[in-house]
Amino acid sequence: MSSALLYVVSFLVALGVLITVHEFGHFWVARRLGVKVLRFSIGFGTPIWRRRSKDGETEYVIAALPLGGYVKMLDEHEGEVSAQERHRAFNNKPIVTRLAVVAAGPAFNFLFAVAAFWVMFMIGVPGVKPLIGAVEPGSYAQQAGFGAGDEILSIGGRKTPTWETARLAFLEAALARSNVPVSVRDDHGKVVRRVLDLAHDTSQIEPQDLVGKLGIVPWRPPAELGRIVPGDAADKAGLKAGDRIVSVDGKPVKYWSDWVAYVRGHPGQTIHAVVDRGGHRFDADITPGVDKRGDKTIGLVGVHIPDSVLKKLTAEVQYGPVKAFAAGAGKTWDMSVLMLRVLGNVITGHASLRNISGPLTIAQYAGESAALGFLPFLTFLAVVSVSLGVLNLLPIPVLDGGHLMYYLIELVKGSPVSEQAQIAGQRIGILLLLMIMALAFYNDFLRLFY
Repeated sequence: MSSALLYVVSFLVALGVLITVHEFGHFWVARRLGVKVLRFSIGFGTPIWRRRSKDGETEYVIAALPLGGYVKMLDEHEGEVSAQERHRAFNNKPIVTRLAVVAAGPAFNFLFAVAAFWVMFMIGVPGVKPLIGAVEPGSYAQQAGFGAGDEILSIGGRKTPTWETARLAFLEAALARSNVPVSVRDDHGKVVRRVLDLAHDTSQIEPQDLVGKLGIVPWRPPAELGRIVPGDAADKAGLKAGDRIVSVDGKPVKYWSDWVAYVRGHPGQTIHAVVDRGGHRFDADITPGVDKRGDKTIGLVGVHIPDSVLKKLTAEVQYGPVKAFAAGAGKTWDMSVLMLRVLGNVITGHASLRNISGPLTIAQYAGESAALGFLPFLTFLAVVSVSLGVLNLLPIPVLDGGHLMYYLIELVKGSPVSEQAQIAGQRIGILLLLMIMALAFYNDFLRLFY
């Protein structure tokens, strides 16, 4: 499958799954609480598939435009309702019922994320240990005493077995703008405590570059060779385990990733390498084999990264069923709170507007995660599901959060919000959504083309 097709298919699958989960929440709770559901639609516009339920009450639809969905319920505000069915109309249900039906969509998004994280933690989530390779002079990290070889064990009391967990913890600390204690194991094996001073930073926060902004350069494995595959290009060129690549075609090579990228970019082309073996340097001509992967052709030479490096670099987070469920629920909660804090900082100007992503970026991440396998794609679905849950609960008219706001006002004042106020709110809500969408598309454009 080509990269472009993989991105499109992955994006559509992700949208289909998450929209179905959200709308099924509204549908399931409405049916359980006695509301008649007329239509359950995935997508908008012209139906491309439809079917009626056995009782004939509900029409199930898949529509042509897959950028959302809806559940149409019996409602006197949207048409005539017979006297016999007035008790099943949404608008005639108690306010608690209406609150439950509207809140069910976002709630099911959160439940899906909990379930996804639960499965992941039971299977085991692989990651890269948060090892520091270098510290920038004059940076926050240097001022706090961090050094090359430190392994980050916890941030603010939260364990950080992987770079993913460390980045999230650093982001929370940056958003809180406070001093944060960090526990590390230094290159001598001693556990020490550092304190990062983030209380006085007034610049905008961009999560993508936060670790770099703190002055921390993650450790990267050197271009040292591990096991050599017999008969492959590296073996034919006389390379052995323990050799270190110094340069290729006159270009210095420092890290394993540099070596891999160069080899993959030169399938079938002879490359000239300078190799260090125990302090002695020699030249080697290597012709990478040709391997077809989807619509890409890459070069391979039959070399593995050393096992000692893998052991030093990789980590896996895995729990039993009960602890995995608690970890999944905790991660969903933490991500929800974090997203709200990021949004709050965007509004106040403390976080960059570039944190808002649109459908093009989501499609890109969908394709990239799907190409990596089931667990990365499941992680992507869980993260986006949390985002949908949080965004839909924002008190913006036309979103679920706007309807919840109206019902809560009705609960307090004892009467519904006036029709004029709801119409005005809808106009404001649509304007806000259009502005957010325009910003998201603009950010997508910048990420993809600049």
